[in-house]
Amino acid sequence: MFVHGDGPEISIIICTYNRSALLVKTLHSLLPLENLHQAEIIVVDNQSTDDTAAAIKGFIETYGADMDIRYLLEPVQGLSAARNTGILASKSQLIAFLDDDAIPCRTWITTIVNTFADKPEVMAMGGRIAPIFESKRPDWLIKPFELPYTIVDLGSRIKEYPKRLHPCGANMAMRKPVFDISLFPLELGRKGDSLLSGEETWLFSQLQQEGHSILYHPEMAVDHFVPANRLTEDWIMKRYYSQGISNAMKSEGMKGHLLLLGKTGAKVIYILADSVLSRSKGRKLLNKCRLESIRGTLHMILNRKRESAAG
Repeated sequence: MFVHGDGPEISIIICTYNRSALLVKTLHSLLPLENLHQAEIIVVDNQSTDDTAAAIKGFIETYGADMDIRYLLEPVQGLSAARNTGILASKSQLIAFLDDDAIPCRTWITTIVNTFADKPEVMAMGGRIAPIFESKRPDWLIKPFELPYTIVDLGSRIKEYPKRLHPCGANMAMRKPVFDISLFPLELGRKGDSLLSGEETWLFSQLQQEGHSILYHPEMAVDHFVPANRLTEDWIMKRYYSQGISNAMKSEGMKGHLLLLGKTGAKVIYILADSVLSRSKGRKLLNKCRLESIRGTLHMILNRKRESAAG
């Protein structure tokens, strides 16, 4: 159950960049949430160039009496920088992140706060993310592509996240002491229209290495908008290429680079073998995307070597 105090029980951070119409829909979706009065909402505008600032201020003028909501401007471009600004401004010991194009279920706040209260060993949690496709789901969008599109359904049971999986930024929450370990790394994550990522994986890997519990809760559910311009083969290939760059950026030192190159070599062998057997359009595209990821990794490693040689 909720423990009442002087401050909010939970800080909800929504970072946004040039998506004012979607953001306003997300803000409206908070109004009917159960126990909204226990939350503070922090909207971090990452130097948008559209009418985002005016849209947020207009919403606050209309609904500010119905919720505890603040607007912050983060001039340093990048999702990690925006998230860190929200974290540092938060007043609660529980922090939840919601994308500016996500719609939470009515019991979203209640589920998060009660789970952390009932399970003190849990340091972070996430849940279901269902897609709202702007256009028809492509026939090539097979199961392995769901995670890059932030589609998550690990079943109807509360459980620890499986290895190599973790909560996604569209729908994740953690205790604030998580950020005593580290804030989000500024060199990783989306910057403007780039598709770089990896900041969430990096943070959750730090938690896992220290033995902390990360929980999947099916009732911590949101619907997440997928725009038509992302439902193309070109976009998903760019997404995999950027993921390859992000993977290389996370590797550190000679040992890290050698380990990454070893894994990359093993992936090439697997992809070549799988390509011989692949018949469906989705499977063929998946192998092309995997090769793009490898190309991104090698491109980043070679650039680092050139920079190191140049002094």
